[in-house]
Amino acid sequence: MQPLLEIKNLQVNFETDSGCTTAIKDISFNVNRGEIVAIVGESGSGKSVTSLSIMQLLSANTVLYPQGEILFSYDSAAPVNLLKAAPATLQQLRGNRMAMIFQEPMTSLNPVYTCGNQVMEAIRLHQKVNKAIAKQKTIALFEKVKLPDPSAMFKRYPHQLSGGQKQRVMIAMAMSCEPSLLICDEPTTALDVTVQKNILQLIKELQQQENMGVIFITHDLGVVASIADRVLVMYKGSIVEQGPVSTILKTPAHPYTKGLLACRPALHAKGSRLPVVAEFLQEAQTNPFIKLQTNTQQKLAVSSSAILVQVKDLDVWYPSDKNIWGTATAYTKAIDHISFDILKGETLGLVGESGCGKTTLGRSLLGLIKPTAGTICFNNKNITTMPAKELRQLRKDIQIIFQDPYSSLNPKLTIGNAIEEVLQVHRLADSRQQRRQIVASLLDKVSLLPQHANRYPHEFSGGQRQRIVIARALALNPSFIVCDESVSALDVSVQAQVLNLLNDLKKEYGFTVVFISHDLSVVHYISDRIMVMQKGKIIETGDADAIYHYPKQAYTQQLIAALPA
Repeated sequence: MQPLLEIKNLQVNFETDSGCTTAIKDISFNVNRGEIVAIVGESGSGKSVTSLSIMQLLSANTVLYPQGEILFSYDSAAPVNLLKAAPATLQQLRGNRMAMIFQEPMTSLNPVYTCGNQVMEAIRLHQKVNKAIAKQKTIALFEKVKLPDPSAMFKRYPHQLSGGQKQRVMIAMAMSCEPSLLICDEPTTALDVTVQKNILQLIKELQQQENMGVIFITHDLGVVASIADRVLVMYKGSIVEQGPVSTILKTPAHPYTKGLLACRPALHAKGSRLPVVAEFLQEAQTNPFIKLQTNTQQKLAVSSSAILVQVKDLDVWYPSDKNIWGTATAYTKAIDHISFDILKGETLGLVGESGCGKTTLGRSLLGLIKPTAGTICFNNKNITTMPAKELRQLRKDIQIIFQDPYSSLNPKLTIGNAIEEVLQVHRLADSRQQRRQIVASLLDKVSLLPQHANRYPHEFSGGQRQRIVIARALALNPSFIVCDESVSALDVSVQAQVLNLLNDLKKEYGFTVVFISHDLSVVHYISDRIMVMQKGKIIETGDADAIYHYPKQAYTQQLIAALPA
């Protein structure tokens, strides 16, 4: 039987000012009807370029296809070579016979149109139906993807939906014309583990109902295990290994696949050094039979019992409804009357789903959000009533590493200037030469080169930008750092590097950390204690091992059960 999609000897080049770059090197694979094929690899391995080449969404001004074919057989007619198809043919196929779910739904959805109108547009374009029928079909699709109150969701704008709900809208749009081929480009990256599990189940159900062929792109082999039939492993533009999921995950042959499997925090003891894929590949050159090993080196317990941060009866409420005079009549309780202590030198993990109040709490601890009620004491000083001038002086001791390093760096400043600015504001160096020396030293600490100081944020990868933000946070030698989902959107290999870096720097500088994440396996690996949040309240607190292995609350058990196998 003719495969739904057949890629033969594909090569993809990009013309740049500095010359021609080869992104895809002679790859071949098939996707059959009713089959889910996963493509796995780090950022830059060629996964997304492959999917965009299939959809023919790469800019014709810069992309070249020196060799290869992409044959698409959506019905009994002869296969269409998508590389040579006319623009009118491609327009008829895209969104109709083949559809794509992108990684970031917020940037894929138009912010000025309601979610319902955007799905209706795809239906009316390809199915030639009137507005009333298109609306009926859209609401039915919203029911199918299990959105709550589909009629209400039809009228809402993207910013009014959660990340998981926006992703469901994207799935509804992709499914609107019952495509033969569905491409999912990292659709669950940075989503909560519970939302991720629901999205994966939904894609699997829809695929089985419609007998679709699915290409599922991810960097997480745990996700692959839960959804795919076959897997392709890509490295530097080439397919280094492919086969049934059970074979590849149980007996990986290529060192790169072994490295991707080995670097997951769930396999290793708390605080032990995680294997890094690059080091794994280097070691494999001398030992081709290298095997996966779990590191059992235990983390040293926190010796200090002194309290650094004390939170008492903290409330952060936001008005959700107002009367005609503008007085709040109802509130959303982002933080609802919580109390806890943070010990000097410890890493406190804060875990929970999106919207539970984790980020609000983290920013409140730093004085970035003013509480409605309660007190936050840092080194016995109440920061909730502290004058602005005194709080500014305290900023040297308290820092934050944000989830998205790109949006927290000024695109107009070189990274050297961005770090130097911190030193200048707090007058920690007498001359520019001295500041430059400190910047070079900090970049070295986070495994970057001194010459990187002259580059701009867009010239770095996601993992490198996260290292830059860590270097900037360390510039003032703080005693307290909040890491707000700082590894959530990173590849598993880059995530391992950043976690190793945080552990190394913590040993060297001795700072205290609040590590915020929705992934309990990562939080367990790096934390001494864990606090679990739900709907603004702390529902469970305890030693990291006790919470991870013996959770008492049903909600904590649910978070652990949702982790990919």
